[in-house]
Amino acid sequence: MQELSHFITGKRVKGTSGRSADVYNPALGEAIAKVPLASKEEVDAAVATAAEAQPAWAAANPQRRARVLMEFVRLLNRDMDKLAEVLSREHGKTLPDARGDLQRGLEVAEFCIGAPHLLKGEYSESAGAGIDLYSMRQPLGVAAGIAPFNFPAMIPMWQFCPAIACGNAFVLKPSERDPSVPLMLAELLQEAGLPDGILQVVNGDKEAVDAILDNPAVLGVGFVGSTPVAQYIYSRGCANGKRMQCFGGAKNHLIVMPDADMDQAADALVGSGYGAAGERCMAISVAVPVGEATADRLIGKLIPRIEQMKIGPYTAGQDIDYGPLVTATAKEKVLGLVESGVGQGATLAVDGRGFALQGYEKGFFVGPHLFDRVTRDMEIYKQEIFGPVLSTLRAQNYEEALGYAMDHEYGNGTAIFTRDGDTARDFAQRVNIGMVGINVPIPVPLAYHTFGGWKKSGFGDLNQHGPDSFRFYTRTKTVTCRWPSGIKEGGEFSIPVME
Repeated sequence: MQELSHFITGKRVKGTSGRSADVYNPALGEAIAKVPLASKEEVDAAVATAAEAQPAWAAANPQRRARVLMEFVRLLNRDMDKLAEVLSREHGKTLPDARGDLQRGLEVAEFCIGAPHLLKGEYSESAGAGIDLYSMRQPLGVAAGIAPFNFPAMIPMWQFCPAIACGNAFVLKPSERDPSVPLMLAELLQEAGLPDGILQVVNGDKEAVDAILDNPAVLGVGFVGSTPVAQYIYSRGCANGKRMQCFGGAKNHLIVMPDADMDQAADALVGSGYGAAGERCMAISVAVPVGEATADRLIGKLIPRIEQMKIGPYTAGQDIDYGPLVTATAKEKVLGLVESGVGQGATLAVDGRGFALQGYEKGFFVGPHLFDRVTRDMEIYKQEIFGPVLSTLRAQNYEEALGYAMDHEYGNGTAIFTRDGDTARDFAQRVNIGMVGINVPIPVPLAYHTFGGWKKSGFGDLNQHGPDSFRFYTRTKTVTCRWPSGIKEGGEFSIPVME
């Protein structure tokens, strides 16, 4: 069995805590590696080394830092297939989906190559008699990221690329469920020319997370995961005076208007609802058709598409639509919520409970499920299922459909399918959700815009990637400058004002 490690000061380092966790191949249901779980002392040592290395990196000009990221992008493209294969083996997602995971992270790295422009400050000449004002963006120092299992490449790159481009050192705590790709990314950055200690990868569990949150040298922390954990991390980090950026769960609604193209809507729902086995925070898990006739037409389009989906291991090739869930525990949770939906009276239009894959009986596969006539009081509607389950909540009119999306406690993403521009514009303006798609089922912004949810899907004032990421990983310093020719004699005892 493979023994994984941490990545400290430019090289792989064995853990010393004596604790470890199994890493599984979810398609086989078998442990394939052991990952060390860091102690507080190991985390503190990694942070201390990062803090020591950071000032020299911050002193490097932004263009030099950008060149490291340029080379990182080249190396990432070179090793794309190898990285995707490792990602698929540990997570379970298909190879095309794994490449998409990597590509979305790569695009943020490409955006961060623009750091010299994005870090420019402001200047005001002659703000007063002989006085000039200017501001500069400076790095925090040491920042940290706590990444989820469902995007083991994309989310770490969303975190460490802007942080490093801004001149910070970064401590990454990947998910212990699929940690190999983050270690490989750290090695690629080292090959690209990143100095030792600027990116540290520390594997671990709650003990490592708490050590990061309690370490006074860590000044900013990014997190993506479930809402209860996001609330815990946000609260503890804020209590310790840190800048926090925490993203939680989701329940994303796709409203289907009567004038929508039903084939397009059905295709969008199948891809966004079941892709990656539903283990996406941007997955569409609730379809909201407007009107009974619309609902009946939509269900009629969905059932054959869902029944024809192909489920299997990533090794089966390009024809597989989705793979297994990440752990046995995840499988049990999803099937338990399916049973609760049946018990609470929803109509199970497609029943995937009996799914079994020959030769992979121990794998964590779950068949696709489609619920119809779901109501707001059901657990399958209230909870984020994070599995291949799509619920249909029928609305009688547009206002009712809009209310379903607006009233839910989560506000990550939403979408509407319609041909009517007025309806689409009204929806985009009124809905209280952070990311909106119009005839786009997964409204994940491109790298040069920001990604972030509202309500219980996001905690903190600044979002991921785009301009917000550079604001999050820097502090603004403002300098008021006056040279001797502009200085009057005598002291001034009132607050300075513009003359």
